[in-house]
Order: sequence, then C-alpha cells, then structure tokens
Amino acid sequence: MQLEFRKPTALDGAAISDLVKACKPLDENSMYCNLIQCDHFADTCILAESDGQVLGWISGHVPPSQQDTLFVWQVAVHPDARGMGLGGRMLAELIERDELDDVTQIQTTITSDNDASWGLFRGFAKRIGAEISDTPHFTRDGHFDGRHATENMVTIAFREALRKAA
Repeated sequence: MQLEFRKPTALDGAAISDLVKACKPLDENSMYCNLIQCDHFADTCILAESDGQVLGWISGHVPPSQQDTLFVWQVAVHPDARGMGLGGRMLAELIERDELDDVTQIQTTITSDNDASWGLFRGFAKRIGAEISDTPHFTRDGHFDGRHATENMVTIAFREALRKAA
C-alpha cells in the first residue's frame, strides 16, 4: 500500500469526519470543526491517504501560550489500516515539518482505559528515545461533571532526545 502524507486542505473536512466516524470510540467533532482544523491548522495536522482514500488523520495545534508544544487533539486510523504503525509514522512526519522547528514536546490527553492511545504514544516516545510523563488534567468530577473519564495530560519531551540521537 502506497501512502501519501500531506497537510490537509479545507476540501478534506468531510472525508476526515467520515474517517473519525469509522474509528469508534473517538469523539466525533462536527464536520465544521474538522473543516476549520484543515483550513486554520493545516501546518499542525497531517493526513495519510492511499489512492485517494483517507486512512489516517492527526489534528493538532500549537497553543498560543506554549509555542514549544504541539498539542495532539485527535489521532484516527481507518480500521483497514491498523497494525501498520500508521499513527507513529504520522507523528514522525508531523514533527519533522519546518513549521514545527520550535516545538520541543508533544502533549495530548488520554483516558486511563485508552490502551490504543497509550500504546501509540509510549511506543513513539520509546522509538525516539524520549521521556514520557503524565498527570491528571481534565478530571471526571472537576471538569466533566462526572460524565467523562479523567483525561491525563501526556507529555513527550522529544527535541533533546532527537538531538542526542543525531
């Protein structure tokens, strides 16, 4: 399977929404949200496709108050493309972009029971020789009124690890 990794465009919003819907139990954002991510945050998002079919998507942004951080909002891999290491490949492609030269760490939030996400981010940190840490961030009772599991802030400090590996 020949994969192409690229920045999304506004025309990809609907296909990304369809991908996320196919990746239960991911939170489904509105199609408009996906459109805005593609349009406004293309430099910090990545799309993987093969023969015109969207197979992978990472949405992310650099928080205005943390210019050294890429916050990964969502990772989606089509069921037909799982087991190929696509999530890790997209992360690796993303952090190599010139637009992210000032980024020294990745952050994301993960619930304790999300084994797939823990595997992806722990595996990625190990591959690049980076430290990974986590702490409760958005809590079930404090932020979600008991309606959602606590989201742990996961941090991978990678620029120093990449410098040492070079």
